Amino acid sequence: MFTHFGRYILLLKAVFKRPEKWKIYWTNIFNEMVYIGVDSLYLIGIISVFVGAVMTLQIAFQLQSDLIPRTIIGSVNRDSTILELSPTISALVLAGKIGSSIASEIGTMRVTEQIDALEIMGINAPGYLILPKIVAGITMIPLLVTISIGLAIMGGYIGGTFSGAISGADYYRGITEGFVPYTIAVALVKAFFFGFIITSVSSYQGFYVKGSALDVGRASTKTVVTSCIAILAADYVITGLML
Repeated sequence: MFTHFGRYILLLKAVFKRPEKWKIYWTNIFNEMVYIGVDSLYLIGIISVFVGAVMTLQIAFQLQSDLIPRTIIGSVNRDSTILELSPTISALVLAGKIGSSIASEIGTMRVTEQIDALEIMGINAPGYLILPKIVAGITMIPLLVTISIGLAIMGGYIGGTFSGAISGADYYRGITEGFVPYTIAVALVKAFFFGFIITSVSSYQGFYVKGSALDVGRASTKTVVTSCIAILAADYVITGLML
């Protein structure tokens, strides 16, 4: 375990060395931002809408009491979505979609000796291959989480009003009353670290692949498992520190 952590830190040091040509890096960063952000938008959107709708129904079911105002449903759904559901669920989904893809891409380059060719040419392979992915991850995943929050709250409105669990007026009042902007900051901090974890862990797993295509597949699977565990651990730590 400590050997892996040491190699992970050494790889990050190599990643953040000063680039040889920023122009080439900017092109790669833009391409990675499109892949991580734009190409993942539909998936995050669909999941967020349904999660918000289901959460509204579950909260309404658990708060069946004449003593509890119906506006509480909107408030609980809003805070749960901002603080936990959108950042964490989005990160876990992206760990499977993006993380496995990055690990497979870099791992394939390793077993086909493309990385060795870059190093022979004097190119900083970790920086050239990994830095654009990390920059895109810490930039686009907070944006995706922000969109996820909005869509999940909208999904809660749709699910609640269509099912009759809550009126549109009560839901709107619930999500607007008592709102604390600090919760958005917590969600974005989580998204930033989750983006770093997903891209760096997947890059590490792919960069140190040894063997054949079968080992690339195993690295991809290991990436998803490791990233999910790291995301949940980071979620606990950040929540404890900021709340």
